[in-house]
Amino acid sequence: MCTLSMNCQKCGQEVLMPFRCPYCGGQYCSAHRLPETHACPQIELAQAQKREAVAEVFTPHASSYEYSVSFGQPRRVQGKVYVSPKEAQHLSIAALLVVGIGFSIAFYSNFFAWLGWTWTVVSIFALLLTASFLIHEMAHKITAQKRGLWAEFRLTTWGAIITLISIVSPLKLISPGAVMISGPARIDEIAKISIAGPIINMGLGAAFLGAASVPGVSLAYVSLFAIVAFINGIIAVFNLIPFGILDGFKIYSWNKKVWALGFAAAVAIAVPSWLLAMPYL
Repeated sequence: MCTLSMNCQKCGQEVLMPFRCPYCGGQYCSAHRLPETHACPQIELAQAQKREAVAEVFTPHASSYEYSVSFGQPRRVQGKVYVSPKEAQHLSIAALLVVGIGFSIAFYSNFFAWLGWTWTVVSIFALLLTASFLIHEMAHKITAQKRGLWAEFRLTTWGAIITLISIVSPLKLISPGAVMISGPARIDEIAKISIAGPIINMGLGAAFLGAASVPGVSLAYVSLFAIVAFINGIIAVFNLIPFGILDGFKIYSWNKKVWALGFAAAVAIAVPSWLLAMPYL
């Protein structure tokens, strides 16, 4: 999941599409978007420009009108992919949380006795689960950064807490954070960034579904591949639901036919992987 949002640097409120101050470069909500309302350190420059604008009203000149709006941070160099130290820290914590979920699923489901899983198989399962989550988020990030947008993964407080609780709870929810995106972007760009994650999960789901169907593979690995395929199918289907901050809503708002095609493809992966994984769950 990706989110085009930032926290207001004045009040801390999370804003879906923040305003960028042209004088200090800060990100603010609508209530604090003006230099006067967020105590802009460049307030004198802002006031000076306003005085010049007022003076120009009384100065005859050629008629012209120009208006531009920039949400969030300005575009960066297109094609550049980077990871900041802060993002690396957040990704590391998220990875540890999801690895914990992987081991927890194996223990709660008693895969050791039921499916003959060894510590090696459980470790592989935890790593594949973590990779499925992180690759989804990185697909959003890379697609956005390739378009010159600011995009980095960030933990969310409640998401991390819920994921941490899930490690010791029978109910498993994986949502430690999401990729935050900022910058001027068209609706088609936002949709393409949003669909990148589910496409990755569909590809992974299809690959593991095929691996689980290979003849001669032991029960432990057949069940491993089937469950990982099912998880990737569920991630794709869930994220493509056209509601709220989910990826599906952004895609649906841009092109309903593309959304329908993507959702149908996700279901086509999720259903057979569910049927294959059900005997082991």
